[in-house]
Amino acid sequence: MIKNMTEDEISLSIIKSLKENKQSDFEKILEELQPYDVAKIYISLPEKHKSRFLLFLHFDVLADLMQELEKSEQIDVLNRLGAEKSTKVLDLMDNDDLALLLHELSPTEIESLLAEMKTEESNAVKDIMKYPPETAGRIMTNRFVWIRSYYTVKEAVEKLKSFADYAESLQYLYVIDEDRKLVGVVSYRDLLLAEPDEHISSVMYERVISVKVTTDQEEAAKTVERYDFIAVPVVDEQDCLVGIITVDDVIDVVIREANEDIEKLSASGKAIDFDTKTLTAAARRLPWLILLLFIGLVSGQIISGYEDTLNKVVALTFFMPMISGMTGNTGTQSLAVVVRGLISNDMNAKVALRLILREFGVGMTIGITCAVLISIIAFLWQGNWTLGLVVGISLFFTLIIGTLAGTVIPLLLYQLNVDPAVASGPLITTLNDIFSLFIYFGIASMFLSHLV
Repeated sequence: MIKNMTEDEISLSIIKSLKENKQSDFEKILEELQPYDVAKIYISLPEKHKSRFLLFLHFDVLADLMQELEKSEQIDVLNRLGAEKSTKVLDLMDNDDLALLLHELSPTEIESLLAEMKTEESNAVKDIMKYPPETAGRIMTNRFVWIRSYYTVKEAVEKLKSFADYAESLQYLYVIDEDRKLVGVVSYRDLLLAEPDEHISSVMYERVISVKVTTDQEEAAKTVERYDFIAVPVVDEQDCLVGIITVDDVIDVVIREANEDIEKLSASGKAIDFDTKTLTAAARRLPWLILLLFIGLVSGQIISGYEDTLNKVVALTFFMPMISGMTGNTGTQSLAVVVRGLISNDMNAKVALRLILREFGVGMTIGITCAVLISIIAFLWQGNWTLGLVVGISLFFTLIIGTLAGTVIPLLLYQLNVDPAVASGPLITTLNDIFSLFIYFGIASMFLSHLV
């Protein structure tokens, strides 16, 4: 029905069915859409149609829709649905997604919603919410299929079928003993290839890669990435299986962590998006910028200290913005490389030293290339070889220092157990401005007699 329709045409068809109260037409359109597409259309609808749109959706579709929305939009949907319908939708949501949503609500609202849910579902969500935020326990789901090692393949398949609607992921079956300790894992593919009367103990893998409930969510994401898993089991301190983390949750973690790092690198501190109000956005940016403003005054103090040098060789001022800008740029580039590397690699002294030496080599290469180029340009522009030499040597050393600053500062913060992303781009740029001016005017003063 909607195969060749554009997104706008689909939205118009949905609005038409809502206006004409034709739920059958509405459902025919939606049955061909993915949950993401349904969420996208819902967000784009005019406010006057949103409540009726939700009214036309079945509870299972509403649950899927909720899991595709941002937290503020989820809360808005709950308010539109009312308490009774909201609890039915929450019962159908994945427990890990529901735990993330409830984390945004007040304790009173949480208790109110959980009290109305099915006891089994509310207890499952409470179990997840008892773990600290941003840990494996907090992003796991406790909807998974477990089996015993003495099951036959046929019995395992039958159990898998019976729990198909319950489990969030069916790619792996986890083998536990009488104490619920994780002792093995078998993939659905292995079950298909095995004989029906074979025992699970003969087809399962006993060396199971797992994460603890207290493992940081970033480390859990790295585990999935390293081993190319679809899901990874989560165990408690006694190695008892308590949940699994699926790859879709890992992707969400990666995106959230990347957004956080970008916010820190830009020195905005907290999330700022298209919907953030003007005063709120300004308030989140101001603290860092005010700090950097005072640090930046040091640059002015340096320039005032070399006032006589500038008065004698005015041409030196022509190259100040270029040297400061280039130094800040190369420092920010190195910072981005280091922060990205710390997310995806295990850091130790050997790796850190290799990274510093590599970046030193990069700084040398960039410095020589840019120094030669700017020396020639300065000479052709001002007709003074000494000025070209001063600018070139200054740029060479400042680019090396800028590159090393962008590398060493986040590594030091990492060793001090401080998030290296707080060594933000503006901070590195401001510090490199100070370094570059010291070097530039220091070298210029050395050659002053030849410049005048």
